[in-house]
Amino acid sequence: MEEVRRMMVNGQAELTEEQWQAIVRNNRVYDHTFIYAVRTTGIFCKPSCKSRVPNRENVLLFQNAVHAESAQFRPCKRCKPQGVLGPLEEWAAHIEAYINKHYMEPLNLESLADVFHASPYHMIRVFKRVKGLTPGEYIQQLRIKQAKKLLLSTEYTVAEVGSAVGMTNSSYFITVFKKKTGFTPADFRKRR
Repeated sequence: MEEVRRMMVNGQAELTEEQWQAIVRNNRVYDHTFIYAVRTTGIFCKPSCKSRVPNRENVLLFQNAVHAESAQFRPCKRCKPQGVLGPLEEWAAHIEAYINKHYMEPLNLESLADVFHASPYHMIRVFKRVKGLTPGEYIQQLRIKQAKKLLLSTEYTVAEVGSAVGMTNSSYFITVFKKKTGFTPADFRKRR
């Protein structure tokens, strides 16, 4: 992504293969890195927009929505590249914030659904549509990320690290950690 940032000059940039693939694959990771506009439609979008993939030769890149608008492009109504959140996006952001604050507690879909007054199925569907992964996947990803930090910055035992990130069953923690990183927690710590 550093390559993406360096390419920006005066708000507009040349399209790299990395950026093109982000557009083709609707990659949310790049949403705050650049905006793309389509010459033939006069519309600008986030890389994660689910609209039809434009012809590559019709794509222009911009640092942000302000630059795209100043070049006379209008915002996409589907992805809202100006950063305005719809009600579902806002709800998913609240769920994400709750998970970020409570990931170390025993969280499951039923308890999350109770907190947010929704059925587990509806919550999963909305969260996945907005964030690109289910709440369960997000919780697991966050726990592994935090576990990596603890393994490298503390002398906690593997079981203590697992408990600290909300995974009290140490054998389950080790299994999930290895599945996600390719290393057991002990092997990951040795790689410092």
